[in-house]
Amino acid sequence: MTAIHRRIVALAGGVGGAKLAHGLAQILPPEDLTVIVNTGDDFEHLGLYICPDLDTVCYTLAGLANPETGWGRVDETWNTIANVEKLGGPGWFRLGDQDFATHLERTRRLKEGQSLSQITEDFCKAWGVKHAVLPMSDSPMRTMVDTDEGELAFQEYFVHRRCEPKVKGFRFDGVEAAEPAVGVKEALETADAVVICPSNPWVSVDPILKVVKEIKKPVVAVSPIIGGKTVKGPAAKMYAELGIEPSALAVANHYRNILTGFVLDNADSSMERGVQELNIKTMVTDTLMNHLTVRAQLAQDVLHFIGSL
Repeated sequence: MTAIHRRIVALAGGVGGAKLAHGLAQILPPEDLTVIVNTGDDFEHLGLYICPDLDTVCYTLAGLANPETGWGRVDETWNTIANVEKLGGPGWFRLGDQDFATHLERTRRLKEGQSLSQITEDFCKAWGVKHAVLPMSDSPMRTMVDTDEGELAFQEYFVHRRCEPKVKGFRFDGVEAAEPAVGVKEALETADAVVICPSNPWVSVDPILKVVKEIKKPVVAVSPIIGGKTVKGPAAKMYAELGIEPSALAVANHYRNILTGFVLDNADSSMERGVQELNIKTMVTDTLMNHLTVRAQLAQDVLHFIGSL
């Protein structure tokens, strides 16, 4: 079996996860890739049901993502949110005019009783996304951040408070009742391997792992921390505030109970031995996806690594 014919499930949330999912989609045919996306940071705002990670992954795979912000739509306009603010409404969560349409239609269909997974499938067809994108669950599960200012809903902490409160821990409200969405179990059962994309381990990947509970396939993770820092997002800040030195080694240790392999950036090659001492196989390569071609190259490297395990 060659690497490009392996059936892969990618676990993703946020910008880094979306980029590697896009890289995998450039070299894997639709039948060989399923992307399972975090919905723990979903929330209701302005009466709308908003799925930040799910939309980021779908927009990225569709070629519609805004390359400057990392979220929302390319060529966006902001007339609606500007007029909401003029009327005294909240403007801290920036929703573009095109993005509003996504949330309006999703909210309408959810109120009719349709599932998030069915709506996501239909949206992907409309946007021309050929690879399967699944929300981790159709049930609401919310990531809550325990901070030195009390417990905050994730978007309140992340966007409204700009990650300023110090993190003390996390809680996933609704995790006991949350079941995997339609297709999630089947995708994991038929996959040759699972790739944990370079997403925040605490608030993007852990919610997915809490829902799927068990993975009986080889698992390879790509570190979201390079040289002690994250490219985007608060993962490194969270590690530091939890008393853990932010590093690729810390990420490997976070996943140590499920990992078969771990991918480090060249900048962190000195940590390779430490990861191997956790009984995890390693690959060191360029993981900074600052260009479309790098996404595909990293995806190809990861697939070859999986083939060598």
